[in-house]
Amino acid sequence: MDKIKTALISVSNKTGIVEFAKELEKLKIQIISTGGTFKLLDSKGIKVTEIDKVTEFPEILDGRVKTLNPKIHGGILAIRSNKNHMNELKKYSIKPIDIVVVNLYPFEETLEKIQSKEEKIPQNIIENIDIGGVTLLRASAKNFEDVIVVCDINDYTKIIEMIKSNKITYEFRKELAAKAFRHTAYYDSLISNYFSTQKFTETITIGLKKVSELRYGENPHQKASLYKNPISKFEIQSLTDAVQLQGKELSYNNYLDLDSAWTIVNEFDSPACIIIKHNNPCGVAESKDILSAYKNALICDPVSAFGGIIAFNRIVDEPVAKEIVKLFTECIIAPGYTDEAKQILNTKKDLRVMVLALPEKKNIVPIDYRTISGGMLVQDKDVTIGLENIKYVTERKPTDEELTSLKFAWKICKNVKSNAIILVRGTQTVGIGAGQMSRIDSVKIANIKMKSIENTLDKELLNQPLVLASDAFFPFRDVPDMAAQIGVKAIIQPGGSLKDADSIKSCNENKIAMVFTGIRHFKH
Repeated sequence: MDKIKTALISVSNKTGIVEFAKELEKLKIQIISTGGTFKLLDSKGIKVTEIDKVTEFPEILDGRVKTLNPKIHGGILAIRSNKNHMNELKKYSIKPIDIVVVNLYPFEETLEKIQSKEEKIPQNIIENIDIGGVTLLRASAKNFEDVIVVCDINDYTKIIEMIKSNKITYEFRKELAAKAFRHTAYYDSLISNYFSTQKFTETITIGLKKVSELRYGENPHQKASLYKNPISKFEIQSLTDAVQLQGKELSYNNYLDLDSAWTIVNEFDSPACIIIKHNNPCGVAESKDILSAYKNALICDPVSAFGGIIAFNRIVDEPVAKEIVKLFTECIIAPGYTDEAKQILNTKKDLRVMVLALPEKKNIVPIDYRTISGGMLVQDKDVTIGLENIKYVTERKPTDEELTSLKFAWKICKNVKSNAIILVRGTQTVGIGAGQMSRIDSVKIANIKMKSIENTLDKELLNQPLVLASDAFFPFRDVPDMAAQIGVKAIIQPGGSLKDADSIKSCNENKIAMVFTGIRHFKH
C-alpha cells in the first residue's frame, strides 16, 4: 500500500474508538467522521473533519443519507494503480480514503430487546437497519488491495501496530475484507429473517454467530465450534443460551445429547427426569417430585446411564444432587439449582452443570436444518404430539391407568431414534429399543432391557400394566404377537398399515388394548 493518509470513521459501537483515533492522529492520518462519532472525537480534542465538509452536502433525512456520495465512495473504490481512476479523482477533487472504520446500527440488539419483551413495540427496528454503513464496508472490502476495512473493535490494536511497523500485508487486508463481507452477510440475514413471513422461501440465509470453541467434534481428531442461530420468529428457545456453572469444556457430542435431553424433558408438565446416552434416552420418568423421577429413570437402565446426560424440568435441590454424584455423569441441565445442590455438585469438578430457563409455551413450529453432502434439508420440527384424536381400534379399550402410561410412552417414543419401541409401567420406562433396522429387533432389545431390571423393581410398579409405544405402524402382526408374549396390556401406535387388521386381530386374540394416533414420529 501507498502511505496511509486518510481514514473514515463512522461507528455505532464506540468502544475503543477514541483511543484508536488518537493513535491515527499521532500517525498524522487525517480523520473524516459522521454524526455522533464526529461529536465524540471532536469533544475529545481529536482533529477530525465532519463528513459534509468533504461531500459539500449536508446529512439529510434525519441522518438516513450522509455517506452515500461520490466524494466518499469514489475515494474508497478508486484503484490506485489505475491511472484513469486516479485522474478522475483529481478531476472531481476527490481524495483517496485509505482506512474505513465502520460498525453497523444495532439491529440485532434491537431485535433481541423486542423478542425478550424489553421493548413492546418494534418502533426502532426500521431505523436500526443500516444502509450507509453496509455500503461503506462492502465498497472498502471490494477494494481491499488499496483500502484497510475495519469492522471489528477487537482489531483496532493490531491494525495500529501493523501500520506503525509498515506490515499491512496483502493477506491481512484480504482477511479484513472477508471479515467485513461476513459481517454484512450476517447482518442482512437478520434483517431478511425479520421481514420473512414464510419458512421455505426460494433462498434461505442463516446467520450464525460463534459462541465458543468446543473440546472436539464427534471424535477427538475432529475440530468443532458452537454457533448461535440468531433470534427468529420461528424459534422457541436456544440451547446456546444455556449457562455453564461448572465443569470441563463441552464437546460436540455433549451438545447433541443436551439438545435431545432438554427437548424430551420439556414434553412433560409434571416433574420429570431423562437420562440420555448417545442421543437416545436410556431412562425417563415422570413423578410427584424430581428425586423420585430421577431414581425411576435411573432404574430403567443403570448400566447405560453411566457417563450419560441428565435433564430435569424442575430446580435441582440437595437430595437430588446427593443422588447424582453417586453416578459418573457427563452433564446435567436444569432450570435451576439450590445453593446446597451447587455445593454438592461442585465436589465433582469435571461434571458439567448447565442452567437454562424452561421454554415458554408458544404456538410456533420451529425449523429443523440438517446438512447433507452439498446442501441442506429444511423441515418443520416435529412438535406435534398426536394425542388429541386417539382412535380406539380393539375390542378392549385401555383402562384409565393404561391410557396414562400410553400417553407418557408416546411422548418419549416421539424423540427416540427409529425404529423405536418403548416399554412403560406407570410413568416410567422399563425398556427402550432404539435405532434398529427392524422393528421386531427393537421389541427384542426393549424386552432384554426390561428383563435385566425386573428384580430391582418394587411390587407396586410391577403390578402396574405394561404398555408399548411404537413410533410407526406395524407392517405385520409380529410386534403385537411378541408384545403378548412379554406381557404387554396396551399398545399405542400411529396406524395406517395395509395390514392394520392383522395387528388388531392379534391384539383382540390376546386381549390387548390398542389405540391409533394417526401421527407418525420417525426420527432419523
